[in-house]
Amino acid sequence: MSRKHRIWYPGAKYHITSRGNRRAAIFYDDFDHQAYLEILEEVRNYFPFQLHSYCLMTNHLHLQIETIHHHPKEIMKMLNSQYAMHFNKRHHLVGHVFQGRYGAEIIETAEYFLEVSRYIHLNPVEANMVKNPHDYTWSSYSAYISNDLNPHITTSKILSHFPEPQKESYRKYVEGADAPSKHHS
Repeated sequence: MSRKHRIWYPGAKYHITSRGNRRAAIFYDDFDHQAYLEILEEVRNYFPFQLHSYCLMTNHLHLQIETIHHHPKEIMKMLNSQYAMHFNKRHHLVGHVFQGRYGAEIIETAEYFLEVSRYIHLNPVEANMVKNPHDYTWSSYSAYISNDLNPHITTSKILSHFPEPQKESYRKYVEGADAPSKHHS
């Protein structure tokens, strides 16, 4: 039985997830998190894409990406395999790091695009790792609500859906579950 083909077209947006094999940790420490982000940038040199938000949890990760010219399977194959090689070598392990195929849910509406970003940024709060999403180091949230620069992400598309002051409006949307007052496609 063959796997269902994933929908793809240039400019398609996705909520990507990858989980550790048997739900095991895929990040042991800050060095692993940083290595993942460095590998992500190397992969982006081969297969350009926009990263709108991310959250690297202990045993799984979330990426909100927008493709340009490459199917996410090319991006994720290289990203997951390169990171798995790093992880296994660094921790003297063998075998699978990730559990099965990555998840890729296509994002087709502006509302869902914003909901995915909020969901990703609230993930550490929902997991009771932090009380406030800006307290979690390994997500893109602080770049959305402060002047912290994050070279891995593009905030403009998501923030364009919010009234001025955009960063404060986005913070209220994420932390207070307010709906944005203006929507663009």
